[in-house]
Amino acid sequence: MASSHVHPTETSPLLGDVPPSASTETSPPDDNDEISVVASEIPPARLYLILGATYLGIFLGAIDTTVIATLSAPISSEFKSMQLFSWIATAYLISNAACQPLSGRLTDIFGRGPGLVFSNLCFALGNLMCGLAHSEGTMIAGRVVAGIGGGGIMSIGTFLASDLVPLRQRGVIQGIGNICYSAGAMLGGLFGGWVNDHTANGWRLAFLLLVPPTLISAGLVVVLVRVPPKASASGRGYLRRIDFSGAALTVLFLVLLLFGLNAGGNLVPWTHPLPLISLSLSAVAFAGFVWWEGTRAQQPIVPVRILVDRTVGFACLTNFCVTMVMLAVLFYIPLYLQVLGRSATDSGVVLLFAPIGVSVCSLGSGYLMKRTGRYLTLGIVMVAMFQLGAMITLSFGQTTALGWVRAACFFMGGGYGAMLTVTLLACISAVDHGQQAVITAATYLFRSLGSTLGITIASSVFQNILSNRLWDAFGDKPDAAVIIGRILKSIESMRDLPTEWQGLAVEAYMAAFRGVWFSMFGIGAAGLVCVCLMKEHHLHETLDRREGR
Repeated sequence: MASSHVHPTETSPLLGDVPPSASTETSPPDDNDEISVVASEIPPARLYLILGATYLGIFLGAIDTTVIATLSAPISSEFKSMQLFSWIATAYLISNAACQPLSGRLTDIFGRGPGLVFSNLCFALGNLMCGLAHSEGTMIAGRVVAGIGGGGIMSIGTFLASDLVPLRQRGVIQGIGNICYSAGAMLGGLFGGWVNDHTANGWRLAFLLLVPPTLISAGLVVVLVRVPPKASASGRGYLRRIDFSGAALTVLFLVLLLFGLNAGGNLVPWTHPLPLISLSLSAVAFAGFVWWEGTRAQQPIVPVRILVDRTVGFACLTNFCVTMVMLAVLFYIPLYLQVLGRSATDSGVVLLFAPIGVSVCSLGSGYLMKRTGRYLTLGIVMVAMFQLGAMITLSFGQTTALGWVRAACFFMGGGYGAMLTVTLLACISAVDHGQQAVITAATYLFRSLGSTLGITIASSVFQNILSNRLWDAFGDKPDAAVIIGRILKSIESMRDLPTEWQGLAVEAYMAAFRGVWFSMFGIGAAGLVCVCLMKEHHLHETLDRREGR
């Protein structure tokens, strides 16, 4: 591992000179060695411009997150398929899970700037496809393309901050980044709901309006971000060592799992060969992924030897569990409110309280870590706060006051935002400088896996309970199969039922929601256990991790 430690001046290059022994122009003794080039600390004005350009893309990506949470129900209803509800979300998240771990390695070779530009362009193209989609396939494909871009925007922005900001100050910068994300998330739900309810083009316009500012963000990155790649001209050999096979196995595992869970109990019985074969092949793909990452991959997307570290391993598992719960709740609260007759705009207003919580607690936790240099107790308290919000969801019913829904969103958002900051710093502090991008990408992978599995599990629980309860309620009615099929395809169809039947349909939905809330609460409890098992590491005040400079 080679590092350069220089004292910067106003005219210093952004990255300090690398001594000959550390130059990447010569082949390293070991092909698996990580490249470590420590950035010089640049003037604050330039740093803020670079981070500002980066965080604009993060802001837009966050808008997209809550736009889709608010609009999934109207989109599914328009295409007459509530099964599409989970695919809209998970198509985005699966491409995230595949591409985010590769983004660290690829931008080491080609540079953070080109990586951000590519990500912004993919994000714009994906949203354009969604806005113009007239089939389920095009809609899902658009979410896949947008997910590739959105994943890169989020992770590469984090890499840039880690490259340019000392670890002790990193919590505050991460908090500011989380505020940008939260601001976008605040506006996204409200923006999507308002556009859907008050414009002729409905939900389509919400996607199309994201395209122009995303292209502006890409242009700003081209002009401002000048961070050289960490891999030199020998990048071709470095490129060959990137774990594309691991990414492919990740996608295969998730797609098969999602297909099996969505098919079982919905399209066909659980005893049908379709879900049984899909889930079995998913298990085989997962086993193959673990084997490949542990024994064959030169530079694995999940660095097993690093995950053995107690802090890193449990921090990643905390990300996995808590993100599962957060994304499932984020997507099902708007549906819950719309079943009760609330508009998409009302749902967006309620979701505002989650990013408000993220803003307050993320920045506050970053400030506390800067002052104290500690994170463990803070992390435990914040995940416990998250669980308090999850506990509130257990009481949701037909007569629950909106104040309780807002409180749940605030507590869960606050705990989640602080957890992201705490676990990221815990992971970075537990590894050396050359592993920062890799371990950051690993945390994003665990978040992406958690997001995908959370929505998938919630969807499976929801659809199975809803179908069973609807058959219990309407099984003896004339044309029961037709009535139940309509309700399963679109919540709007409930409005056409006789008044006495509408109450039965709503109660079936409430039972399905309770299944989601209870299953997610259990997973959140596992996340609380994981954060308690992390260790405390020192948060350094300089980029080279030496005190007293």
